[in-house]
Amino acid sequence: MDCYVSRTAAIIALAAIAAGTPASLATAQAPAAAVAGRPMTWLDVQNMRQVGSPAPSPDGKWLLYTLSTPDWKEARRQNDVYVVSTTQGTASARRLTFTNDKNETAPGWSRDGKFFVFLSDRDAARDAAANRGSSLPTSGPGAPYFPPAVGGGTGGASYQLYLMRPDGGEARKITEAKDGVTTYAFSKDGAWLVYRSGPVTQEQLYALPVATLAAGDSAKPVQLTRHPNGIGLWRLSPDSRRIYFVTADTTDADERLRLEKRFDVRVRNAEVPVSSLWALELDSKRTTRLTRDTSYSVGEFDISPDAKWIGFRGISANRYDRNILEQNINADLYLLDVSSGQIERLTKNTEIGESGVSFSPDSRTVAFSAPDDFVFMHNARAYLRDVGARGTAFRKLGAGFDGDVTVGVWSTDGKTIYFNEGVKATNQVLALDVAANTVRPVIQEQASVSVNEDDETGRLLISYSDPRTPNTLYTVPSVRELGTRSAWTQLTDANPWVRQVALGGAEEITWTSSDGRKVGGVLVKPVGYQTGRRYPLIVAIHGGPAAADVLGFNGGYGSQVYAGAGYMVLMPNYRNSTNYGQTFKVESQGDYFTKGYQDIMTGVDHLIAQGLVDSAQMGVLGWSAGGHWSNWILTHTDRFKAISTGAGVFNWISMYGQSDTQRGRQWYLGNKLYYDDMEAWWRQSPAAYIKNAKTPTMIHVVDNDPRVPRPQSEELHMALKRLGVPTEFYVYPGNTHGIPDPRNQLVKSTAEMAWMDYWVRTRAGSSPGATC
Repeated sequence: MDCYVSRTAAIIALAAIAAGTPASLATAQAPAAAVAGRPMTWLDVQNMRQVGSPAPSPDGKWLLYTLSTPDWKEARRQNDVYVVSTTQGTASARRLTFTNDKNETAPGWSRDGKFFVFLSDRDAARDAAANRGSSLPTSGPGAPYFPPAVGGGTGGASYQLYLMRPDGGEARKITEAKDGVTTYAFSKDGAWLVYRSGPVTQEQLYALPVATLAAGDSAKPVQLTRHPNGIGLWRLSPDSRRIYFVTADTTDADERLRLEKRFDVRVRNAEVPVSSLWALELDSKRTTRLTRDTSYSVGEFDISPDAKWIGFRGISANRYDRNILEQNINADLYLLDVSSGQIERLTKNTEIGESGVSFSPDSRTVAFSAPDDFVFMHNARAYLRDVGARGTAFRKLGAGFDGDVTVGVWSTDGKTIYFNEGVKATNQVLALDVAANTVRPVIQEQASVSVNEDDETGRLLISYSDPRTPNTLYTVPSVRELGTRSAWTQLTDANPWVRQVALGGAEEITWTSSDGRKVGGVLVKPVGYQTGRRYPLIVAIHGGPAAADVLGFNGGYGSQVYAGAGYMVLMPNYRNSTNYGQTFKVESQGDYFTKGYQDIMTGVDHLIAQGLVDSAQMGVLGWSAGGHWSNWILTHTDRFKAISTGAGVFNWISMYGQSDTQRGRQWYLGNKLYYDDMEAWWRQSPAAYIKNAKTPTMIHVVDNDPRVPRPQSEELHMALKRLGVPTEFYVYPGNTHGIPDPRNQLVKSTAEMAWMDYWVRTRAGSSPGATC
């Protein structure tokens, strides 16, 4: 039966997990040629260990980090804390915690570096963790966001703080918070360890005396706040005199009671209180409200190094403009003079999203990044001004660079800003000369590279991956060594087994599209590739669409697994992608698909002309915008033998009201709303051409996906069934745009490859069978 392979894919995945060892999850065909080392598998992908929460010691000599390992039995990831010397590198790495069934996360050093603390659920009952804090805190996608408090991290209802010395020994529990600890930070002077705890929406701040903790004695926490509306975002001032926090202006007692009694109807765009910025004096424990303008709600904020200024985001108070995905385009930036309490509005834009406020190391310059001349979708530019020059214009920097210029890492003297940016099929580090207004490359690797600075120590951490290297942390002594690869010290090696796996060669390629535009992308060749042989092709289309595939590790939805199974994989950076300049990114406005479709198809033709690909064995897959293009390809060509589309649009008109994002799509489709140009929106919808569909298509979506809601996939599935096109439809539990559960991620990948194996290889050249 045509759909047998895809329906049994979940059973294959379960059998592999039960075996307890990485096993090939591809169907029965072998790689194209015998090679040393086994190919990569889908279970390998899920078993990748992940590094998180890097925390340099105050003297910069050591780095704490967490290593996350999947626990298939409990369907979660488990974290432990490690330490490594920043000069000796990976050979010096030591594991410090060993609770295999519990989690340690968010390590942070005391100011003198003699001990560190971390959050853990090691003493929590398993059922309590499941009922009151089941989502594991991580540093990766989907983790809860809190501002980077000094040395701090994130926990939950089942997490407490523990103290440990870096030379080892048993960890000591230092909090007994009834509702657990969510965030913490050390004061700059090293005197206090401050943490947040309490029922959700009613959390308060508490402090422990560091001297008492360091002496090995137990300490009773001092409650710092008793704010009736709880404490939201918070930061310690660099001068250790104040804590700044954001809290709601009012509390609706009836609303709280309604939810407590489980009358839990969800009101879309519910009217909720705005939030204001407050200050807590650590000596007197007195709190002061700093903002009183009810036309905006205070969001994220930052404090200047000299503690004299606070930059914050004020989000429109309109109930329809905030607490939504696009709320930052309905916000502006503000600057608070701490001494006088005066507030200056720095920006006044409509539907433009600025970055957060940044301060130079000497606190004399205030900066942010925003689209060039504040035009929607244009490349970002850096805007700088003297912090005390109230009301004067900002100086725009970076206009001569055809890419995004953002405010990243400042040099110590404030003369250079280092930032991360995509350049074609790579991610690189560049430098903006503030005085000369010029941009130059700093790191030029055929890889994905980014740099970040630890706020407290100034230690630079480099994140690096390439087609043969999973994400790895490095460090350098100063910005001067960033461009010298030999000066990098490798700090982590989370997945050394990858070096024993047979991987396909990956390279950046370029071709010419239908209109003469040069287009690029990444090509991954099969393991054991033989010159002169044609291979089956998978076209893996990235999401976004304002994104790009780069020369990182195992991109394109698992390209190395497909390479291990004998496929060629093309990851095209089609029109609308980033990394290729502003024109490339915006020139398809009002005609979402045409140029991108031509870019993808000419890329396929290029590979066929090069003698690399068998034109009779080709498949397409993608998620989100990659799903959009998969659906467009489905309705515009029958050259592919199989399609797997995830979270893709079917009808732009119906999706406008279903989704949690509107403004960006309105721009892409011509900037008019659908009811002002219904024909244009319909003309750009795959639904308008569904009768052309002939290719067997597998459909994936998360049940309550807020971004590309399930009805889009339902509409496509129903149409294909009625048209007699072979189709399968997988709906995954969850409330996110991506599949949240690793088990179902494994099922999706396995089923998707089974679909490709069957239709692209087994059934290539035969007639479609009955609809599943």
